[in-house]
Amino acid sequence: MQVKLDTGFNIEVEFPISPFGRRMAAWIIDIVVIYAYIILVSRFFRYFFGESLYGKDWLFILTFSLPILLYHLICEVFFNGQSLGKKAMSIKVITLEGGQPSLSQYLIRWLFRLADFPLWIFPAIVTGALPWWCSPLLFGGIAAVLASSKSQRLGDIVAGTIIIDTRNKTSWQDTVFTEVESDYQPRYPQVMKLSDKDINTLKSIIETVKKRSDFDLSMKVAERIRTRLTIENDQDSIDFLETLLKDYNYYSTR
Repeated sequence: MQVKLDTGFNIEVEFPISPFGRRMAAWIIDIVVIYAYIILVSRFFRYFFGESLYGKDWLFILTFSLPILLYHLICEVFFNGQSLGKKAMSIKVITLEGGQPSLSQYLIRWLFRLADFPLWIFPAIVTGALPWWCSPLLFGGIAAVLASSKSQRLGDIVAGTIIIDTRNKTSWQDTVFTEVESDYQPRYPQVMKLSDKDINTLKSIIETVKKRSDFDLSMKVAERIRTRLTIENDQDSIDFLETLLKDYNYYSTR
């Protein structure tokens, strides 16, 4: 399934939505990773502390509880929208503008995991803390994904993000950075008026143009950027976009 996203340049770009099965597989892999971590850390504590495992409250919380609690947030922030499960399934989180989510968007997705994956409801029902008819709430996140036109769970809807399938990308890039020659001479200092989000979107557009040979798209984006930055040149559209990307990297690292 493809979804058209309106980028920061008011140009619609198609992205392949992650199939539901791959999302579920990624979720299961993440559960296995967390379970493996629990086993390893438990054995470590028992080996070094024996029966006093739970007596070291502060150490137990730091090395056991917090990494499990923050697993998805930490992975998505430092792995550019991917947990280990998402990496294995070649899916990732992006914004509805086609760029990389901000820290606040990752945080919102993480906070809403309590509503999307309320595993705590099951033991609450078993112990009688909640009535049995609350059990459908266990599947709230799954229902939202199936009902949403962009396959978004509640956290995605609130954060303004989606999960895409990156398998069809011949060279999907996770950051705005690109290699710049040591003797490179920049041409467009106006590029620094664009935000990191704009550049991230620009890089995704360049990859899409190259993959699909969609040069109409590159001409539309190039024309909008020329107008926005008041740039006059006769460069080919794709060369112009790639030069902007290099210029941005040149100026941002100086």
